[in-house]
Amino acid sequence: MRSQRGTANGTRETAAAPEPAVRQRPPARRVPWYISIPVTFAVIVALFLAAGKFDWLPGLPNPFATSTVDRSQPAVLQSIENMSNYNAATGNFQIVINLQQEAAYLPSALLGSDTLYVAGGTVESYVNLGKATVKVSADRRTATIVLPPAQLGQTALNPKETYVFAQNRGLFNRIGDFFSGNPDDQQKLSILAASKIQTAASASGLTQRAQQNTTAMLSGLLRSLGFTSVTVSYT
Repeated sequence: MRSQRGTANGTRETAAAPEPAVRQRPPARRVPWYISIPVTFAVIVALFLAAGKFDWLPGLPNPFATSTVDRSQPAVLQSIENMSNYNAATGNFQIVINLQQEAAYLPSALLGSDTLYVAGGTVESYVNLGKATVKVSADRRTATIVLPPAQLGQTALNPKETYVFAQNRGLFNRIGDFFSGNPDDQQKLSILAASKIQTAASASGLTQRAQQNTTAMLSGLLRSLGFTSVTVSYT
């Protein structure tokens, strides 16, 4: 509404009513630069990693592609041992290790691990021919050989047949692995698998098979040299 007021010359002057005040919006809050930059960088890295997981743009190199460079030093010969062992039998073994670590008062989802480890290895059984005692008759027709009993060699794991099949780790274990790796886990599994294979080889009759094969080899060798009677015994 407009109001009217009189003037000195008798005319009326109309005064304009005051306009209502316009309410202004508060300025938008801006994200601090020290927060927006890392977040933006993390989003970009995640996109590139996702692109690396799937097919990258055709014709463009993948900036996150990796290559393996072998910088190993050459193998150094430390010693040479003269062997007189006759490897008469070899056993091939395979074992599945199921190793679980549990916490006393926490669930396995938080602390603990469950690992399935497949290991394949060989154990050789040998006879030491260097300690043989040989007696030959005067007419060189009869030979008597006395040998020490067959023994088992150490378990040799095959790296192509030895691997971690599955592994479940608790939240705290994964966090710990993120900050500091634990290379001893693989070594412990390998030692455990080799020990169990060695025990299985001791009960498998591998040494008896080695003695049988050694007896057959020596008998055939001496008979081919003209001996008609060959006796091989183990003490």
